[in-house]
Amino acid sequence: MMKIGTCVKGQRLLEDLPPVMDAGFETIEVYFDAGLQGTNLQELARRAAERMAGRITVSAVGVYVNPLQDDAQRHEVEQCIDCAGLFGAPVVSTFAGAVDGAPVFAAMDRFREVFGELTRRAEECGVKLGIENAHCNGFWYRAVKNIGFCPGAWEMMFDAVSSVALGLTWEPSHQLEQFIDVYEQLERWTPRIVHVHGKDAKIDTAHVRQYGAWFGQHYCDHRFPGLGDSDWARIMAQLMRGGYTGNITIEGFHDPVYCGAREKEGQINALRYLKECRAQLDRNQ
Repeated sequence: MMKIGTCVKGQRLLEDLPPVMDAGFETIEVYFDAGLQGTNLQELARRAAERMAGRITVSAVGVYVNPLQDDAQRHEVEQCIDCAGLFGAPVVSTFAGAVDGAPVFAAMDRFREVFGELTRRAEECGVKLGIENAHCNGFWYRAVKNIGFCPGAWEMMFDAVSSVALGLTWEPSHQLEQFIDVYEQLERWTPRIVHVHGKDAKIDTAHVRQYGAWFGQHYCDHRFPGLGDSDWARIMAQLMRGGYTGNITIEGFHDPVYCGAREKEGQINALRYLKECRAQLDRNQ
């Protein structure tokens, strides 16, 4: 059964685990969005296991850094690969990195070198590397932090590094804001997906018709599942048909309405919505 979980910041993991479990989340991604910042992963995994006591699983360890440009950040990805098994996590989620300010294709030689080594390490540790599809406010001719934000880049990445340990951490939000048909995308790319983030997007189509989407125009809000443009029951069905056996972890702290004091409310609503989508699939089988 596909579990529904949420992303929990590594530095707050021990204090946030009890309310996350009490709310009914079934799995978590332990993530670090600004690097490990000195976190002892072995100790964190040991203490987290004591608190989880078999009530919840870890679907991934995430560290969202630029391993192509910063050796210290690359080493943090290596640490997460080495320690993922201590959390029981089958996936390490990260960015593909970038040569900041340069085109996507300008980073490919460096990507081949760095991720050739990282995937060999992942294979030895029995984990997958999932490249999240966020654009980090960059684009094709001026990438920032992550070249792995669109199918054109994925084709180049998987051609450069052929390891079976390399895959995608996928979410529809960053594809919708590029006006990509996510359902058609899943038909081709599901075999490469090793982890899924529960984050959606809502396109302001009236704004796009009048003003377009270039030059910093605000036309897209990132929303919790159930509040965006995606049909998550359809997404789940396509993932399952394509052989995806992982989970969905809700990525919060982006919704413009359910934020701040309403963050927890938004997370719980998304959890209920995704569980209902799952139940709908079960009823239709």
